[in-house]
Amino acid sequence: MAEPSSNATKPGPIRRFWNFLARPSAVFSLGLLTIGGFIVGIGFWGSFHWALEMTNTEKFCISCHEMKENVYAEYQGTAHQNNPSGVRATCPDCHVPKEWGPKIIRKIQASKELYGHFITGSIETPEKFRDERLYLASRVWRAMKATDSRECRNCHSFDFMDFTIQASRAGKAHQTAIDDGATCIDCHQGIAHDLPEGYLERYREIAAEFD
Repeated sequence: MAEPSSNATKPGPIRRFWNFLARPSAVFSLGLLTIGGFIVGIGFWGSFHWALEMTNTEKFCISCHEMKENVYAEYQGTAHQNNPSGVRATCPDCHVPKEWGPKIIRKIQASKELYGHFITGSIETPEKFRDERLYLASRVWRAMKATDSRECRNCHSFDFMDFTIQASRAGKAHQTAIDDGATCIDCHQGIAHDLPEGYLERYREIAAEFD
């Protein structure tokens, strides 16, 4: 009687893969490894989310002297920092998107700012900051124009503004601007910070890019 060939008893690639999944370890079962991987995944996601939120606070934003001594100092006493209602808009409220995708993109872009802080020192002194200010402001204005002032609209909604309680002249101008399709940044470039020299001409150039 002929002996069966080795090919007749050797499992195929799919079967071998399944056997690996069923018995991936001589010590731990698949179930234990799955549960362990799930726990590790939760821990990783929790740590990532914690780190993301820790870098999304006013305290973190002003931890470098460039921000604390320049734009944060200007922010003090503005309507977004101190007002009768006590409702504040902090740095990330205006400069970091709340939606997940845009937020991650903004965090990646911020790596360039870390490079400037630790390596080049591009705005490390008040003099250097003033020299770069118009360029830095232009980047923010262009981003806000492109997103229809998304970060402003996280708190402010045209649909719920009562123009009748604004000063009559301001309310009328506000309503006209909205009716003409203006977005928040078109009129409020210096809402919380000093404006650099030549800002209006530069903003008009940026706005023209979107016409």
